[in-house]
Amino acid sequence: MSDARKASQMNISLVNKYFIILIDLSFINCCFNTYLFAMKKLLLLPVVLFVCFFAQANVSLPKIFGDHMVLQRNKPIPVWGWASPNEKITVQFNNQVKNIKADKTGKWMVKLDSTSAGGPFTLMVKGKNTITYNDVLVGEVWICSGQSNMEFSVKGAINAEEDIASANYPMIHHFAVPKDVSSVPKTDITGGDWKVCSPETVGDFTAVGFFFARALYNELKIPVGLIHTSWGGTHSETWTSREAFENSDEFKSMISGMPSLNLDSLGKVKGEAMLRKLSAIPGAFEQNADASSWKDASSDDSNWPHMQLPSLWEQEGLDGLDGVVWFRKTIDVSADDAGKAATLELAMIDDNDITYVNGIKVGSTHAYNEKRKYSIPAGILKAGKNIIAVRVEDTGGGGGIYGEATDMKITIDHTVATLAGLWSYKIESVMKGNASVGPNDYPTLLFNAMLNPLIPYAIEGAIWYQGESNAGRAYQYRKAFPLMITDWRQHWGQGDFPFYFVQLASYNSANGNSKNGSTWGELREAQTMTLSLPNTGMAVTTDIGTSNDIHPKNKQDVGKRLAAIALHNLYEKNIEYSGPMYQSMKVDGNKIIVSFTHVGSGLVAKDKYGYVKGFEIAGSDQQFHYAKAMIEGDHLVVFSDEVSNPVAVRFGWTDDAGEDNLFNKEGFPASPFRTDNWKGITEANKFSF
Repeated sequence: MSDARKASQMNISLVNKYFIILIDLSFINCCFNTYLFAMKKLLLLPVVLFVCFFAQANVSLPKIFGDHMVLQRNKPIPVWGWASPNEKITVQFNNQVKNIKADKTGKWMVKLDSTSAGGPFTLMVKGKNTITYNDVLVGEVWICSGQSNMEFSVKGAINAEEDIASANYPMIHHFAVPKDVSSVPKTDITGGDWKVCSPETVGDFTAVGFFFARALYNELKIPVGLIHTSWGGTHSETWTSREAFENSDEFKSMISGMPSLNLDSLGKVKGEAMLRKLSAIPGAFEQNADASSWKDASSDDSNWPHMQLPSLWEQEGLDGLDGVVWFRKTIDVSADDAGKAATLELAMIDDNDITYVNGIKVGSTHAYNEKRKYSIPAGILKAGKNIIAVRVEDTGGGGGIYGEATDMKITIDHTVATLAGLWSYKIESVMKGNASVGPNDYPTLLFNAMLNPLIPYAIEGAIWYQGESNAGRAYQYRKAFPLMITDWRQHWGQGDFPFYFVQLASYNSANGNSKNGSTWGELREAQTMTLSLPNTGMAVTTDIGTSNDIHPKNKQDVGKRLAAIALHNLYEKNIEYSGPMYQSMKVDGNKIIVSFTHVGSGLVAKDKYGYVKGFEIAGSDQQFHYAKAMIEGDHLVVFSDEVSNPVAVRFGWTDDAGEDNLFNKEGFPASPFRTDNWKGITEANKFSF
């Protein structure tokens, strides 16, 4: 090989080696850059994780804590929440400083020392972040719970305008717990805030709770906090925990059969079943229907089904439906009345309505318990056929046009025509909530979602208005109601705190009486029996009910009677707080002598002739007859010409006990009772889901 060729090959070899070296250096550089990028990532990752963790680990408290809250006086005050595991927490309140370290799961709780009533104070909770609550008062805190008669707001009560206008009570605060259900106990509620009582806010307060608080404040002159957690139409079983049922001989077999619940899946099944049910009613429902013309007189409703009104639609085949339903009725107007102004009355509508006459809107109301009365301007009515169309929106519970038939009418001049009877109806839409599990579908759902998250917020006691929805199982309520009360007390860990409840008011639920049997009579008896629990009290309300309205509007007296119990039993005021309560009886020939406790300064019959009403008497045949009753000192003499050998007495044993008129002179009504233990009509009825 020539030297030139060798030199050439050597040059090529050197070039190749140089090229290889360049490639190696490039590869090394690439690897080094990759390494640096990876290191940056690895170095950045803890920062990202730290920031994310820090963001999630901020100190937080349950939503029941907030500006304007009321804390319980004269008791240790639990303050609790969440933070990073082992994070140090400092709580400052009214010259107190408490330090605590969160546990390994991030939970923490301190108990502030008891303090006397006063404020406003500031509550500060400090960890990695700081939370400050302002305008914090210390006073009396009461849970207000039950179904619709506790949910009933101030703006729906009698004399609402007067009470709202005068509601300047900055020491009364109110917290409304949002409605929610859960299959497992929750640690927090979904929202809510504390409201200071004023004419601008009080209309939405629970009426029974507000009138109770007002009576307490006027007497005690200290702050009162109301925590309102209620849901219309609910059973006591949904307000009771699973543990309580598991430890109850009456209910443990029931709860053992309760499945693990996936509420979303169950809701989907329920919603599909509702749509199938509604679609099976000819002409009642079409998905995505165009309702824009249903208000017009020209709209064709000839294929719509019919419903008897007034009546809640749950009683007319649409049970379980929440949503929008249209009702239409054709009326004839004479030529003489055509063009005249008129007055349209539609009893009550649950919940909201928009009402049209011949396609023209004549009124709307957003309230489930107000009678509708709308003016029809001159020029709308025409000779011949006219169409009344009512769009009804039900947001939960009962729905439809309900009340007294005499309250459904149209008045033209002095001519009155009834509107009670058959109306055509069609469903515009089904509320999304129909595809969800309701509070009564399974037990424990409201305890889990609307009560457990409040525990252990320090309270003085609870007031309760419920029972209407349990009347069909009144006999079992003898165990269900005390079980619920005991359950609440055990979970709260404050001992046998005061628990005061309202006995069912008068209402003609099903024409129940001693002859036919009365579910409401049996439920009132179960409520009375619950007084055997320590530190309980019962407000009797048979005198302020309404035969045709399950929601009596006189909530003022309900609140005052509950307050009277508290003022006597808890706050040691020397007052009478109850009406006459049955104590004992003895037979004297053809008469029965009945003795009472709580006669106060004397028994009295609220009747201008002095007749005592509401008593019945029976012999061994168990057939009750109307009885005469005479007040003799502190007892009553009861007799009937039809019963020569009496063995039993009943008082107010009927769904609608509004005619009962035995009181003490302090104005408290006597509680219904019976002296027999003969078989009732609800003994075999048991709770199931």
